[in-house]
Amino acid sequence: MPRPTAAQLAYGSCTVILSTLAMLLLSQTESGVGIAVIALAALALGLLVALTVPLPKAPETAAGTAGAGAAAGTAGAGAAPGTAGAGAAAGRERAPQRREAVSAGADAGRRRTSAS
Repeated sequence: MPRPTAAQLAYGSCTVILSTLAMLLLSQTESGVGIAVIALAALALGLLVALTVPLPKAPETAAGTAGAGAAAGTAGAGAAPGTAGAGAAAGRERAPQRREAVSAGADAGRRRTSAS
């Protein structure tokens, strides 16, 4: 689970404090149960506000999303094109895909038989 951003912490904390004060002043409750219910409602509201704050978007590169991992420095220098996907963006490097060397004649024959 990612850590909350500063904006999420600020908005959530302000929501909890201000909503608690507003509900306590408006309800004029003096019982312990009423104060506990208001505090729980304010915490739930603060959590909801903190989770709905939009997260900052990762900068896009000119190459699109495939180059985003390489631009962030998470893909290895020898990685095959197109391997900097979600795994590389999450901080894990992917090994380059292994490709077999096939002559042009044998490759064309395989395509015809598999398509039939």
